[in-house]
Order: sequence, then structure tokens, then C-alpha cells
Amino acid sequence: MSKLYGQRAFTPPPDSTELIIVRHGASAPIGPGESWPMTDGHGDPPLTPEGMAQAMTVAERLHGEPLRKLFVTPLQRTSQSAEPLVAATGLRPVVIADLREVHLGEWEGGEYRIRLADRDPLAMRALMEERWDVIPGAETMDALAQRVGAGLDRMLSEIGPGGTGVAVLHGGIIGELCRQVTRSRPFAFVHADNGSITRLVVAPGGPWLLRSFNDTAHLA
Repeated sequence: MSKLYGQRAFTPPPDSTELIIVRHGASAPIGPGESWPMTDGHGDPPLTPEGMAQAMTVAERLHGEPLRKLFVTPLQRTSQSAEPLVAATGLRPVVIADLREVHLGEWEGGEYRIRLADRDPLAMRALMEERWDVIPGAETMDALAQRVGAGLDRMLSEIGPGGTGVAVLHGGIIGELCRQVTRSRPFAFVHADNGSITRLVVAPGGPWLLRSFNDTAHLA
């Protein structure tokens, strides 16, 4: 009788590195004429109670994962979202400034959220053209790509071959990371939900695999 070959679940290649990317929990709302606190020129709102609940659910979902490293950015919504993971794993977060959210120029501090919700024509144009720098004073796509690429390289170096790391990041940065590893169009992956999980895998010297994007099953 000839040998039979059935289907089986995906197995990462030997010595591959897995990066689990979590979008931070829901952050504080903003009203017309208001502005969030700022950190290094970036709007820095705290999490809402809903956002903290999402963060706790993420930690429960990742329970038992062999996490080697935990990464956050200088903005408090990522470090607050990582707190349940810190409590569960004992890992000390590594802060990577290169992975802070896209800088939105004159629309920092919450103005972008307001204009996007109100369907401001310039905000709609930025989405249609898939360029952040349509916004006055916003970060160029080349500058964003360069720093996010540097942040990705640092995470890989910190995790090492055969390891798994988790990074709590921002929506724009998750979109750029996925763009870089899949070579997609610029804004194909900018819609990650709060508390969602995205998984990337890379073998030494090999191509990237986008294993999942915007997984929110744990939040249902």
C-alpha cells in the first residue's frame, strides 16, 4: 500500500521567529476643541475602562504562549495595554521609540480622529491616496518606512531565532509592518481593531509569513 499524505496544521520552520502584534486597547475619547496630553509631539491618551478590559482579554488569550520578549512604545496606551501581560509573564517591557504611532503633523492630539469621524475632505483624500503626508506637517511615507523597518529589525534581534515575542503597538504601525512584510499597497492593513492580534513568522534568511491579521475572536 502506498504512503498517504494528509493535511496538517502549519508548523513554523526550524529556528523561525514569531512576532505576535497586539493593537493597544481603546483609548480616551476626544471632543471638539479638546486635545490629548502630548509626549514627544505625539498625542498620548490613556486607555478607557473598555481598553483595559480588552488588554486583560488579550493576556488571557496569549496565556501559555512561550513568550521571550515584550515590546511597547513610549506612548502610554501601549504600556497600559501591556500591564496584564507583564503581570502574567513577568516580562519587562522593552520600549522601542521607532514604533511610536504615525506622526500626524497639525492634526496631532486628537484632531485626526475628529476629522476622520466627520469625513473631512482632506482626511478622505489621505485614505484614498494612501499617504499620511497629505495631512499638513505629517510624517512622510519614506520616513515612516525607515523607522518602522529599524524597529522590526530590533525586535527580531531581541527575540532571537526560535523565539516568540509580543509587541503592543498602534494601528498605523501595524499597517506599515504588514505592508513591509507582504509588500502590499500602503494602507491595505491600517484597519486593525483595538485589542486585535496579528501574527508574523520569519525563518532565518527566509521570507516573512503573515499568519493572521486582526484576529478578534477573543473579544467576541
